[in-house]
Amino acid sequence: MATTSVVETMRGRLFRRDPVFSFEFFPPRDAKGEETLARAMAELAPLNPAFVSVTCGAAGATRHLTRDLVCSLQSRHSFGVMAHITAVGHSREELAELVKDYHSRGIRSFLALRGDPPRDEPDWTPRPNQAKNAAEVVQIIRGLFPDVSIGVAGYPETHPEAESVESDLRYLRVKVEAGADFVVTQMFFDNAGYFAYEHRARKIGVKAPILPGIMPITRAGQIERFQSMCRVEIPEQLRLAIGSKDDPHRIREIGISFAAAQCADLLRRGAPGIHFFTLNQSRAGHAVFAALQAMGW
Repeated sequence: MATTSVVETMRGRLFRRDPVFSFEFFPPRDAKGEETLARAMAELAPLNPAFVSVTCGAAGATRHLTRDLVCSLQSRHSFGVMAHITAVGHSREELAELVKDYHSRGIRSFLALRGDPPRDEPDWTPRPNQAKNAAEVVQIIRGLFPDVSIGVAGYPETHPEAESVESDLRYLRVKVEAGADFVVTQMFFDNAGYFAYEHRARKIGVKAPILPGIMPITRAGQIERFQSMCRVEIPEQLRLAIGSKDDPHRIREIGISFAAAQCADLLRRGAPGIHFFTLNQSRAGHAVFAALQAMGW
């Protein structure tokens, strides 16, 4: 249904000074997952997000499921749909064919990523016929279709594999100079880190919008998992608020309340919008969005 690219939608909203709200999903692998996603999408549609994005798994493992879901959402909804495209798991020729296939189906928006290496290849290095990084994925997409919108990832707390904060920022500039239109950040819980990251990026010439990525904590154990997998810092006030609580409802309340206050502060201080990581559950993001609306956003 929607053929407008994500960047066109973003430009329109930012021109009107409307925050850009977007949501990330992953392809379900079974019937129960499909039901959960269908329910989440039904709850999400009335919110009129700027776009949704669909992940493609480690090493591009779910690329066919991703394509099917992206095309299905595109045909059913009026909001933009963005497909994740990874260097890992594809040759350059496969990447080109995948992008051409998407374009032939009306998809005009992509998130270009290096991607996670296969779990059984911790020392993964690209083959001679593979793109080495996200910047090369951007170049492949942009070389094929100059009119599409392309996003890339940003890391306010620095990519775990980066040599330094400075080198990570320089690489962000390389991705944008390769043709990326906007940046979506890794999740974070400390807004000071986001604004420091944005400030440093602007100082080295990155002008693209930097959309903050937010994931409300809704379950016990997520703090430890986020720290070990994503290496994000958890503010002491949030850690203490959750503490050792074993009441799922109370943990969810605390997580949503913290995320709503975090998002309101980001928007008040000039962030262009919010990208919600949903884990295919829209209700937490929905609750945060409702709280933001109540605050006047």
